Amino acid sequence: MLRQEFGFAFLVTLVCLAGAFFYGFKTGDITTAGSFLLIALILGVMEVSLSFDNAVVNASVLKNMDAVWQRRFLTWGILIAVFGMRFLFPIVIVALVANLGFIEVVNLAFTNPTEYAKHLTEAHVPISAFGGTFLLLVFLKYLMDPEKEVHWLAFIERPLAKIGRLDTIQVFVTGTLLLVLVSTMVHPEEKLVALVSGLIGILTYILIDALGGLFEVDDIAARAGAAGLTAFIYLEVLDASFSLDGVIGAFAITKEIVVIAAGLCIGAVFVRSLTLMLVKRGTLAQYVFLEHGAHYGIGALAVIMLLGMGHIEIPELVTGLIGVGFIVASVLWSMKYQRDNPQLTEG
Repeated sequence: MLRQEFGFAFLVTLVCLAGAFFYGFKTGDITTAGSFLLIALILGVMEVSLSFDNAVVNASVLKNMDAVWQRRFLTWGILIAVFGMRFLFPIVIVALVANLGFIEVVNLAFTNPTEYAKHLTEAHVPISAFGGTFLLLVFLKYLMDPEKEVHWLAFIERPLAKIGRLDTIQVFVTGTLLLVLVSTMVHPEEKLVALVSGLIGILTYILIDALGGLFEVDDIAARAGAAGLTAFIYLEVLDASFSLDGVIGAFAITKEIVVIAAGLCIGAVFVRSLTLMLVKRGTLAQYVFLEHGAHYGIGALAVIMLLGMGHIEIPELVTGLIGVGFIVASVLWSMKYQRDNPQLTEG
């Protein structure tokens, strides 16, 4: 079973590690080659550990997609995640923020990775604003869903679910928080870019959420295809929001963009394989609060990213541990819930 679910991921891992090794070996130094291989492996492990909550939320969306779109998530999604979100998208951001040409930034990434990393770090404010607002809306949409029947932290979720009956309340909360943080925390010269990036994050979420209205057609096949495409887009934007901060963090370990791409590729493939495993094994149904824990982890990440607009630096290890903490707590709580309600398990 594990070979079926993770066979592709292990194959990609071997290819990426071999690529990192031979990229280092071109210098003629076996030590450098071994170092690059180890760094790629470390980055892959970090990506998986920091993105487990992403995998759970992905699974909650993917379980409602048909088999065709599930396969596309693993194939097309990998190409978009690795080459699009973890390589091309950061280059586009650097080009826009640093006012450089696209080809110039690509050349910079390969020939002067230190300078490229400097520009990417300088783009931290718009990245944090975009990712923070988008992820916060994902969290609030789930937390304030009035139709959600199962509550984990009921003293928080039940009152918020009632408030969630107000249309677009999540957008109002997110927009208000963005305005408050930008006006009080962000440096004056960065306020405009932070505000615009945050608004783009909000509008991106609204657009994807609104596309659901296009599914009201008579042709069931067309409706399923449209729903699958929109869910696919949603998952890729969600992945981008998770990954961009990780790309910046990877440069703290190495400045070699090929090694970074190899490591993040390993992580991206394993996260997607893990997502499919959760769907096929019905893990979300087995652990009823797992989805809750993942969303709380996403909410924590959203807040951390928004605080990052004010250059408040929180180590990725801490961010990862918060997410893992919510996941572990939700699993333990789910197991207790099953013991206390055996009739639900039997049903």
